Amino acid sequence: QLQLVESGGGLVQPGGSLRLSCAASGSTLGAYGVGWFRQAPGKEREGVSCIDVGGTTYYTDSVKGRFTISKDNAKNEAYLQMHGLKPEDTATYYCAASWRAAKSMCAALDGHVQWGQGTQVTVSS
Repeated sequence: QLQLVESGGGLVQPGGSLRLSCAASGSTLGAYGVGWFRQAPGKEREGVSCIDVGGTTYYTDSVKGRFTISKDNAKNEAYLQMHGLKPEDTATYYCAASWRAAKSMCAALDGHVQWGQGTQVTVSS
């Protein structure tokens, strides 16, 4: 059974960078697309960036030009490189595996194959 574990979160100053990783086990990540979602306190979980099996990517408007999603099927990992972090990026970030197309993946909170447990990102001076 596919399991996902996120890592790479932490405390960073505004304008800083972080790279989140999503490590898969139990199955081959290459068979799935991967989405990164985030949930801030008191807010709904939202899709941030997704990459589908074909390599098509999607970014929500607020992170375009700052975040980059990638997937290394050989390493069974996916990544979210984040630059220019802002306080409003503060949230728990989750990865999810899905068979959906990238934009649809990011638009949906249900129907994904598996979720990770999340990693906290805090952007503060």
